[in-house]
Amino acid sequence: MNPLSGVLGESWRTYRAHAAHLITIAAGIFLVAAVLEGLLYLGNHVVGSILGALIGFVAAFLVQAALVKAAQDVRDGRVDLSIGETVSAAWQVFWPVAGASILAGLAIVIGLFLLIVPGLFLITIWAVIVPCIVIERTGVFSSFGRSQGLVKGNGWNVFGILIITFLILFAVQLVLALILSSLPTELSNAISTVVAGALISPFQALVVTTIYFRLVGVESGVAPAQPQWPGGEPPYPPQPESPGGQPPYPQQPGSPGGDPPYPPAPGSPGGPAT
Repeated sequence: MNPLSGVLGESWRTYRAHAAHLITIAAGIFLVAAVLEGLLYLGNHVVGSILGALIGFVAAFLVQAALVKAAQDVRDGRVDLSIGETVSAAWQVFWPVAGASILAGLAIVIGLFLLIVPGLFLITIWAVIVPCIVIERTGVFSSFGRSQGLVKGNGWNVFGILIITFLILFAVQLVLALILSSLPTELSNAISTVVAGALISPFQALVVTTIYFRLVGVESGVAPAQPQWPGGEPPYPPQPESPGGQPPYPQQPGSPGGDPPYPPAPGSPGGPAT
């Protein structure tokens, strides 16, 4: 069985259940960064642009770490950490996340530029670098090996999920760009950064974090639960005679344990007359 089956569905359900919390974290960080960038740009276009770009990078890495921490927090179905606590925990691993992300980004860009395939391979095996750093507190360089070790044996499954996620996020960004196309470029970019980042980043973080926990389950030999119905429970109650809720045959008189309700044979009690 594919241990990553249902990752996108699980991520979407978690996103809907905790959208306000996750979006607030992302929007808050991106909004503060956008305001600072705007003020710096108004003060000095050249210097402001450079400093603004640096602030944008800081915001992007901090959002990654904060949303992975938030995704870990809400896996039990409730929010245990406040927004401030989540951001504070993310800040503690900011530099490792930033360092690993920059190194991975450079290697992936080079791989894509050369032959494309090496870049896609690196994207796949390094898919859970940030969760490894945020959750396990691995170092910058050890996070690469840790991610590759987790993904090993499930590379194609991870790659498929990443491609589908990319297409979904690209479609959302395209729609948003069309909506904002009538605005001035600077304003459109600022709004797009905050809105798109706030809406898209949480889902992306949930997907990556869910992949991480599924792969950790594979590594430890614990099969991940695979909800097949709303709520993750079978659509029929378990019966005492049917441990675990075996196929929902209705129990018939004279048929202990709810055996299949075969029609009575002709001539038998309750059967048709011969």
